[in-house]
Amino acid sequence: MTSAAGWVLVLDTATNTIVVAAGTPDGAVIDSEAFEGRYRHSQELLPAVQRLLERARLHLNDLAAVVVGTGPGAFTGLRVGLATAKTLAHELGVPVIGVATSAALLEAAGGGTARLWLPSGPRDRLVVVAGEPPVLVHDDSASAETDDDLAIDLAGRASEAALGRGREALGRLPQSLLHLGLARLGAGDTDDPERLVPAYAVPPRGAPASEAEGGVAWSRDPR
Repeated sequence: MTSAAGWVLVLDTATNTIVVAAGTPDGAVIDSEAFEGRYRHSQELLPAVQRLLERARLHLNDLAAVVVGTGPGAFTGLRVGLATAKTLAHELGVPVIGVATSAALLEAAGGGTARLWLPSGPRDRLVVVAGEPPVLVHDDSASAETDDDLAIDLAGRASEAALGRGREALGRLPQSLLHLGLARLGAGDTDDPERLVPAYAVPPRGAPASEAEGGVAWSRDPR
């Protein structure tokens, strides 16, 4: 059961792994679930939220805030996660806080000099360093990875060591998202749902590639 201050819902659909979690306002994870999305984020996310409510005996009327991962990630998955988070926040009258999934994964990996590698289409990759915008790499070899790097959703395109570190970071993603989201919530730094947008790993089809051309930016703001 939660305190009188309510509970916090955590959602992330930026990767192939759907993450749903509940936490307390002081940063403890109450319950979480992470599972392969199988490109069915729109069918799988809300049932996962319902399972979470039932397992943890939580009620949406007690919800205090929603924390949602903003990517970079795939177009369809991110749309589903952001739309769900914003709809719940609007209907229940609670704050929504967007957290870069990349920043949360890097924190989950221990920070430091680690770099995060993510897919950008079938061949290219993104590399993310803490506090900096993602960089597109037109090379799917693993030769550029260092001993501290982690890779997500790059089976066959990254080293097994980096993929292993990525899996470990995904396992700690609920706690990391909760921690970063609560830090912003405590500072009164919440998002306007109408301006909260995802960071796409690949621009949607037909959209200009660069922000200068009116396209999709890699991220809304550094977080």
